[in-house]
Amino acid sequence: MKPLADCKLYTFVDAAYLNGRAPEAVAQQLCDGGSDLIQLRAKKSSPEEIRDMAEKIVPITKRAGVNFVINDYQDIAQGVGAEFCHLGQGDFFDAGYRQVSKLELGNLKIGLSTHAPDQAQRAVKAGPDYIAIGPIFATKTKPGRMPVTLEYVRWAAENVTIPWFAIGGINLENLADVIKAGARRICVVSAILNAPDIAKACGEFRKRLTF
Repeated sequence: MKPLADCKLYTFVDAAYLNGRAPEAVAQQLCDGGSDLIQLRAKKSSPEEIRDMAEKIVPITKRAGVNFVINDYQDIAQGVGAEFCHLGQGDFFDAGYRQVSKLELGNLKIGLSTHAPDQAQRAVKAGPDYIAIGPIFATKTKPGRMPVTLEYVRWAAENVTIPWFAIGGINLENLADVIKAGARRICVVSAILNAPDIAKACGEFRKRLTF
């Protein structure tokens, strides 16, 4: 698998955007398009359904050498052999954790969501492998959450020393502004999953992440 430090494009198999497509088929297209990490996110699915989707996706990502991330469910991530589990603020800090080392991880790596500089500082101290910065722009993926704007990206570029990914409403039209603000790694959800050709859309983002 590509080292996290070299990863630039983080994409999603988000159940809310499948529109009848098989999760494993979408994962294959994301791999074909040049994704470095692929997260399975299915907020309205049961753990059993998520495990079933993950088991179908993991052979595809392993074959392509793409890091696989499970959202929320550490036990599922470990059970299917995913490389990462991603946890939100509520899943980690609100659950009483302060250090990633307190989780029984084995070889599993952890990413944490952050929505403000103070959360980023606390998250970095907790010892994750990466953090997410966002949502940068308003997005239907996170309804009701106020965008953190490019100011947070500029702050992260100057203050966060571990790998971090900008996320939230990023598309080909605003990507240059996100990069100009200092982001070198990005997460893209709807701008890729809503594209008529997922692999081609991934490729367009990759072309612009050449630094």
